Amino acid sequence: MIENIRVIAFDADDTLFINEPYFDEAEEKFCALMSDYLSKQSLAQALFKTQISNLPLYGYGIKGYVLSMVQTAYEVSNHTVSTKVMEKIIEIGKELLAKPIVLLDGIEDTLQQLHGKYKLVVATKGDLKDQHRKLHLSGLGAYFHHIEVMVEKEELDYEKLLKRLEIEPENFLMIGNSLKSDVLPVLNIGGTAVHVPFHTTWAHERIDHEIVHNNFYSVEKTSEILTLLNL
Repeated sequence: MIENIRVIAFDADDTLFINEPYFDEAEEKFCALMSDYLSKQSLAQALFKTQISNLPLYGYGIKGYVLSMVQTAYEVSNHTVSTKVMEKIIEIGKELLAKPIVLLDGIEDTLQQLHGKYKLVVATKGDLKDQHRKLHLSGLGAYFHHIEVMVEKEELDYEKLLKRLEIEPENFLMIGNSLKSDVLPVLNIGGTAVHVPFHTTWAHERIDHEIVHNNFYSVEKTSEILTLLNL
């Protein structure tokens, strides 16, 4: 049972609504476009390497992803890729920005149950404008007291968030699908974290060890959080 919580933070992508499958679909299209140059596996690896190297410059989100696709296309083609292919890559990015906002099962009912009992916030990574757009279109914005779009989700970032919220770590609960971003740093600063796995996780967000911690919980679906909170 989780006790003494005053603030509950939710990750956005793949915790509130679907996100990663759209990027997987975009990667498939990119690899098909560039199939004359490398195998699908090699293209995917090249794109991932470019994304990671570009994170300090572009951060997370669709716009940085599109720039990484463009850069990868130039590099793997030795700068011979056609203008037509470049136009198609840009179109992939526009399609990503136009994807529908699909809520995960049970998330709105869970928020309804929590609303008014706790201060609810969003703590997510990504492009500021795009994340605000998705939250607006999701219809979930009214449940949240605060929306924090973070450059990274490391211990210092969470400490800054808690300071802004005027909350102690022992009164803070983070809920999300990433063990690396939503769980480990929160546990390390003395907070509580609940992992809600999503069937698709970006490789950059995966960890290779099991988490054993008194303040760590894992559930199969978001609605199970209510039981943990004795609601």
